[in-house]
Amino acid sequence: MTKLNKICFVLIVALNIFPSIGFCAGDDLLDTARKYQGIHKYSTLFTAQDVRNYLSNEGGIKNAIEWCKKTGVLKVYIESFRDGYQSERSVLINARDRFKKEGFEVSGCVTTTKVGKSSTGWKDTISCYTDLPTQERLKSIFEYTAGMFDEIMIDDFWFTDCTCVDCDNARKSKTVKIGNKQFPVSGDSWENYRCELMLDLSKEYVLKASKKINPVCKIIIKYPQWYDRFHERGYDVIRETEAFDKIWVGTETRDYEDKRWGGTVQYEAFFIMRWLGEIGGKKCGGGWFDWLGTTENTYIEQARQTILGGAVESFLFCYGGLQRDTGPKNIEALRQNIPELLQVAQEVKKRKIIGIAAYKPANSHPEEEARVFDFVGMMGLPMVPTHKFPTSFPVAFFSVHSLKDNEFLKNFKAYIGKGNIAFITDGLAKRIEDKINLNSSKIIVLKVSGNPKSLLQLSQTELDEFRDKLLGPYKIKFKAPNKVGLYLFSDKSYVIENFKDQSVEVEYNGKKITIQPRNWIYEWK
Repeated sequence: MTKLNKICFVLIVALNIFPSIGFCAGDDLLDTARKYQGIHKYSTLFTAQDVRNYLSNEGGIKNAIEWCKKTGVLKVYIESFRDGYQSERSVLINARDRFKKEGFEVSGCVTTTKVGKSSTGWKDTISCYTDLPTQERLKSIFEYTAGMFDEIMIDDFWFTDCTCVDCDNARKSKTVKIGNKQFPVSGDSWENYRCELMLDLSKEYVLKASKKINPVCKIIIKYPQWYDRFHERGYDVIRETEAFDKIWVGTETRDYEDKRWGGTVQYEAFFIMRWLGEIGGKKCGGGWFDWLGTTENTYIEQARQTILGGAVESFLFCYGGLQRDTGPKNIEALRQNIPELLQVAQEVKKRKIIGIAAYKPANSHPEEEARVFDFVGMMGLPMVPTHKFPTSFPVAFFSVHSLKDNEFLKNFKAYIGKGNIAFITDGLAKRIEDKINLNSSKIIVLKVSGNPKSLLQLSQTELDEFRDKLLGPYKIKFKAPNKVGLYLFSDKSYVIENFKDQSVEVEYNGKKITIQPRNWIYEWK
């Protein structure tokens, strides 16, 4: 970093400007993006319809290349199939080669919507994968795509919710049939059947089929952001992550207040990125977010949470969508913030995240506490998402999800017995009160009342009381209103983000700080 850039970076942090100045006049965003590409990069997708509408003529390709360069995008994904439409081979190959010639990394993409027989559930989009002709069509799509690309992303519609007669009979028989092969299912629940179906179909007609055509082809599964329902529709994140070459994470939180797309708080992007990041390890690539139901503020918040979540790539869905509605304004705001985001990504990569372990076993059921982790994070409690029992953490958060773990009660007793602090929901407390002495001073109960969203209404007095107890082991004193996120690192670095539309006054270890609306501050040690 040049001396001038260092001065600019310090001014950005000190002045707490939003949108941040981002970079000094004269700096080129593409050069900045290339400088940091080993740390973090930006990418975008051309859907099959975008390929047809924008990449099938010379003028459209030139405009797309110029837009990508102007946005600091270094990688593009070019899609062969979506919503029953398959892109023309000649157009795909020409677009692929043109982007490569311009210095971009290029991969393929498939969105498995309207593949064949419709599901009885989300019937206008999702398919019945028990249906053998649908399976064969799926196989042909991946063979087609693998013939042109060495890497293929699968968008997050790789699931099923079908309950047709064929699916129901297969479920009851506890058998999955892929072509002429049969695979046993461990139980007769819809969850068991769908997870086995989608795993075996992935192995046989996605992975094997693609690699037979192109042995070097890598397949990426992108998981949706609705992590509490993965297993219900066939996403088995443990076994599928083992099977696929890479995984990607949906970090599209959008605007909580949006009437159509709202209801997901900003912190969820961080939680799911870290949770799946632990499961995937080096297989975990990036976070994927979009423009739908966003303002410039919420779009940038998605970008920040993806970075704080440890992603190595930010996937901007999608080129066509970003040319309309709120897309252009969102991208202009992002361009201004990318240099700062890349600098933060560099700092995050150097450090280990610490805080309150947030235990969510894979395929665990939320019951009445769906996505409770996201709302706890909005309380200014620094979370460390994990799918493993958090034995080594001095403080941990436990919800009803924990009961998926058959060893939970034994492990929980041992955890408390070591003097660790357990922060538990009232839903979990009710389920274990006859087995665990909840009067221990080491157990703190959070009143959720079956409505995690209600946690957004807790007062600062209530929150400060929780923080005093839960952050004590880390020797951290933090006072702040609700909807302010705290992120801690092992070297005493920290990030604080204000998700409110008003300025907030916070106190961190006795230091009083003002944070502007929808902004963040950070200190790196």
